[in-house]
Amino acid sequence: MSTTPNVPYRLEFSVEVPGTPEQVWQAIATARGMSAWFLPTELEEREGGSLHFSMGPEMGSDGRVTGWDPPRRLAYEEDWAALMGKGADELSPLTSEFLVEARSGGTCVVHVTSSGFGTGADWEAEFWEDMGVNWMPFFDNLRLYLSHFPGQQATQLEATASRPGDVATLWKSMRDALGAVDEGATVQVRDTSGTVERLGERQALVRLTAPVPGMLSAFVFDEDAGKATLGVRAYLFSADAADYVRREGPVWRAWLEEL
Repeated sequence: MSTTPNVPYRLEFSVEVPGTPEQVWQAIATARGMSAWFLPTELEEREGGSLHFSMGPEMGSDGRVTGWDPPRRLAYEEDWAALMGKGADELSPLTSEFLVEARSGGTCVVHVTSSGFGTGADWEAEFWEDMGVNWMPFFDNLRLYLSHFPGQQATQLEATASRPGDVATLWKSMRDALGAVDEGATVQVRDTSGTVERLGERQALVRLTAPVPGMLSAFVFDEDAGKATLGVRAYLFSADAADYVRREGPVWRAWLEEL
């Protein structure tokens, strides 16, 4: 097997979202926007600008903006090798491109392409398969954000717990505890309530209505060795959001640990 990055990988998909091209651009090409439906983001909004996605304590992905054509095209590349702890000669940068296409009726289609080159190792193919599964649900977040909270700044809450058991069983326990039996169902965890907007194989997206408005993503992913990670990530849009995070963050963590 070659040790130079000449094996191509590519992921492509398109999503239709509400909003004008300018509203969609604000959501996908600014730090404020991306932090409201994706990960906490730092972004210099220009070609050549630096980029950082925060993935947790002392974890993140660094990159730079390589294409900037508001409100039509954004491209950036991340240091895939550094992210995976590999040598710079093993992996090319991970390049992503967003193209915004206006449609009639007040919607846009966002065409997303990510690509890179590796050496053909088994883990690389698994990375790209997992990337599609794990990344695409964020675009349900984008659609919900543009539907109900366009332009608003989010306060994020994230809680996770590692639990023994298989993914399917733990996901059923989590879904049942939420009350997420179907799309449109009402969710109630202590004093937090909302409505299920999207129900996936191992992920639920809830539009929160009380005590603060926002979006909550509940998810499970496999850790191997008979364990799985259960998590919730909330994007809150209220002057009271920071107080909610301080008060309810430990509650969500305890809830996950008890499932």
